[in-house]
Amino acid sequence: MRVAALYDIHGNVPALEAVLAEARREGVDRIVVGGDVVPGPMPRETLAALLDLDVAVTFLYGNGETDVLALGRGETPSRVPERYHGLLRWVAGKLPPGQVAAIESWPATARLEIDGLGGVLFCHATPRDDHEIFTCMTPQERLRPIFEAPGAAVVVCGHTHMAFDRAVGAVRVVNAGSVGMPFGEPGANWALLGPGVELRHTSYDLEAAARRFRDTGFPGLAEFDVRRPRPASEMLGILEAAALR
Repeated sequence: MRVAALYDIHGNVPALEAVLAEARREGVDRIVVGGDVVPGPMPRETLAALLDLDVAVTFLYGNGETDVLALGRGETPSRVPERYHGLLRWVAGKLPPGQVAAIESWPATARLEIDGLGGVLFCHATPRDDHEIFTCMTPQERLRPIFEAPGAAVVVCGHTHMAFDRAVGAVRVVNAGSVGMPFGEPGANWALLGPGVELRHTSYDLEAAARRFRDTGFPGLAEFDVRRPRPASEMLGILEAAALR
């Protein structure tokens, strides 16, 4: 079985379309969507495209879905800065009831047996928390209790929008990167699993995407410029400073 791991799409339909086209050319048997699908300029359209796929899809929720649904219910999420509440309410207002119900059914983790890799655990951030941060630089001694406890040979995650492939004790930990909002090089990042692990980078028309986003009325466009992502070196330092806090 070959699996495409798509994380942190963030309502970016043009990036998703490009990645799905490449995944189809690779003949994947299943797609794992690892959370943070909807917070972004085209939430309804992004989820509709994934729900309509003719290939098997496993969905997980991320902290973005947790916060969007909370605000949609009139609750105040405790872990997201207040300056993002209006943006997430806008996203919640774009989701029809059927899509909200679909998101509410998603689990936090999933396990698959993948040829060449064995048992693979998929989660959004870490196996124990959808909001927890770690990076390629976080010391192993801090990570081993978190990643060895589930008993998986491989753990695939996202959340930090930076792809990597590292060992944590006996566990191979793969961050699939971000399809819709990566740090570093512009484009879309994802992972192809089986029989090995390939960290993929897919190009798409960034100018055309930016034009589509402007037409949505998305209130977060100032911080969502796919043409000029934040530098990876800058973000690595910021994320590592927040690791496991």
